Amino acid sequence: MSALPDLGGHSSLYLLIAAVVAVMLIARRVPFIGRLLSFGLTAGAIVLMLVILSERAQFDPMFARMAQRFQLGQQQAVGGETRVRMSPDGHFWVRVKIGDYEKRMLVDSGATVTALSADTAAAAGIEPRDAVMPVMMQTANGTIAAQTATVREIRIGNVVARDVPVVVSPAFGNMNVVGMNFLSRLKSWRVEDGVLILQPHHPQAVS
Repeated sequence: MSALPDLGGHSSLYLLIAAVVAVMLIARRVPFIGRLLSFGLTAGAIVLMLVILSERAQFDPMFARMAQRFQLGQQQAVGGETRVRMSPDGHFWVRVKIGDYEKRMLVDSGATVTALSADTAAAAGIEPRDAVMPVMMQTANGTIAAQTATVREIRIGNVVARDVPVVVSPAFGNMNVVGMNFLSRLKSWRVEDGVLILQPHHPQAVS
């Protein structure tokens, strides 16, 4: 008797999926009831795939990128708060609207000021300038000089902050960070059970 192939500890799951596919193929040959059954099984299969994708994203970078593409575990406005689920990489990433431009940014309570890459600033129509006193930033690659700018409006879900000072530098690469000078304007912010909760003083409509 030949043994089942090694399916990475998920043989029963894969066999279940194979069985569902087989039932769907057979159900297509039965009028009406078959179509209803096929529809129900298809919907169930999609839900199952999304659950598997969300679970595997915690351990596999490829699945993590797919989860981000499908926006699993992302932010949503709930009542007067915006909630952001922790990403598989252990960080909190938010969709930020800078004027009419939207960008995915990292929330970093250890960063004093909000930081934008040169490309993001240009895409958002922000023109940085040299400060009277040079702004020196500590990064993983050492100390760098950064320009400054003021963003007229930054929006995260139902949270809006206006006239926000930011620093801009090509040395940031593709990294964009929401820092404490944004978070400190909120009524409160906290992390509960892997969810970042942002509570503004005056919640805005989500645009």
